[in-house]
Amino acid sequence: MLAVLVDRPMRRQSETLLLLPLLPIFFLGLFWMMPLAFLGFAGLGVLGILMVCVGLSDGLHANSDFNRQVIVHGYARRSERAVHASNLHSANRFATVMKAIGTGLIVVGLFGFFNFR
Repeated sequence: MLAVLVDRPMRRQSETLLLLPLLPIFFLGLFWMMPLAFLGFAGLGVLGILMVCVGLSDGLHANSDFNRQVIVHGYARRSERAVHASNLHSANRFATVMKAIGTGLIVVGLFGFFNFR
């Protein structure tokens, strides 16, 4: 049976050194997310619109990559075509999920905005 000593940390290095380089990234992200919190349900709708835009751009980017692969490399072996088609389907599934989540956020935002003034 293995015994784990509780008083000894798993790492010897402190993670506080990561705080300094990551702090500006945190503050930049905080600045852009703060207005969404102050907007309430309207902010939720704006976040939903942004997620729909992400889904649309990801789907278009996946189709563009697939078309570029077909045009540049032309006729490929069956296994290579299957890999590219699988990548396309995977990216399109992710894009569909993002669009559905964004649409849901828009609906919740509109519902909350008009019903809970």
